[in-house]
Amino acid sequence: MSDLLTSPIGQRRSLAMRPRTAALPQRADIAVVGGGLIGLSIAWRLAQAGRSVTVVERGRVGSGASLAATGMLAPAAEHEPGSDLLLPLALESLRRWPAFRDALEAASGRAIDYREDGTLVIAIGRDEVERLRFRHDLQRRSGVAAEWLSGPEVRAREPLLRPNVTAGILCPLDAQVDPRLVMEALLGACEAAGVTIVEEVAVEGLERQGGRVTGLRADGRVLAAETVILAAGAWSGEAGLLPDDLALPVRPLKGQSLALRTTRRTGTLSRMVWTDAVHMAPKGDGHLIVGATVEDCGFNSGVTAGGLFALLEGARRVLPGIEEMEVDAVWSGFRPTSDDDAPIIEEAAPGLVVATGHHRNGYLLAPATADAVAALVGEGALPDFARGFGRARFASHENRGRAVA
Repeated sequence: MSDLLTSPIGQRRSLAMRPRTAALPQRADIAVVGGGLIGLSIAWRLAQAGRSVTVVERGRVGSGASLAATGMLAPAAEHEPGSDLLLPLALESLRRWPAFRDALEAASGRAIDYREDGTLVIAIGRDEVERLRFRHDLQRRSGVAAEWLSGPEVRAREPLLRPNVTAGILCPLDAQVDPRLVMEALLGACEAAGVTIVEEVAVEGLERQGGRVTGLRADGRVLAAETVILAAGAWSGEAGLLPDDLALPVRPLKGQSLALRTTRRTGTLSRMVWTDAVHMAPKGDGHLIVGATVEDCGFNSGVTAGGLFALLEGARRVLPGIEEMEVDAVWSGFRPTSDDDAPIIEEAAPGLVVATGHHRNGYLLAPATADAVAALVGEGALPDFARGFGRARFASHENRGRAVA
């Protein structure tokens, strides 16, 4: 029985703290649907501005994507064809991260393991090198900081990599955080600011009056609010949550990851390392996070043999030392993915603000998203850096497709 209780399969690196137990109040200035990274970041910012805020979470805080993530803040490494819309927002949010970190750590009294080590994207063999050259050319054309490295230059920076690593790109401005520590800090900051967090209560729908959203229904009761903010991650597109005229093109994209325990004997990496198959991120607590699979299978949770094999084989292919590292935890989660992999941030209807669909960039985009939503609620308009991320862009894509056809 004890072996079953201590098995790492299906377990995440869990939070060391939980929010205070709270019942759904009758009203609040702001009701936030979703207790993940984006929802708590927005709630904290609005509470700082003097608003009464209630967060309603269908499960436990962070149980969607937030505690399943690696914590990458990597706009350079993430940049790929088709992401031109997203890049300026990503770079702006990375620029805001140091101030966001300082404020969050001061408000919570907790460090979040913010590391400005950069990302190393590596290749083995001719085909991978050609794809890496294409990526580097795109980065240079887009003005992203990225340095081409030969195989020996890569291994000089990361001596534990295999000798057959033939080339790499160093993205020196990329950074990372520890998701578990960020979520704990956000919980502390939210509670210090007076945010009410209600867990394990599913929102059933919105209250509307005279064309305006006036609150939400949950657990058979109504929470009246001046503004409802939908930040429910992969569940934001679920049928029944929003009326048909406000439906969002957001779906879950499953990812499996694992945490390996490094030791002085095994050594570890000094920065994030990406390959064609996996990414690996060393954390301050001695973990090496290996992620993540990409599975378009709906809300089909669980850890699979195929997923674990792909992660371990992808990591072992470039980092032989993982064979001696203990597996501390294995888990799956659901990325909230829109039709173009970019977030949806807008006032979708009077009284309803949407902040969802961040795909695999939730941690990177959290500061910019929180600041943008706070400006929208407080001043009635999105700042320039966050404009263009409304649902209208999907209709324009469909119209262009019909015109070409």
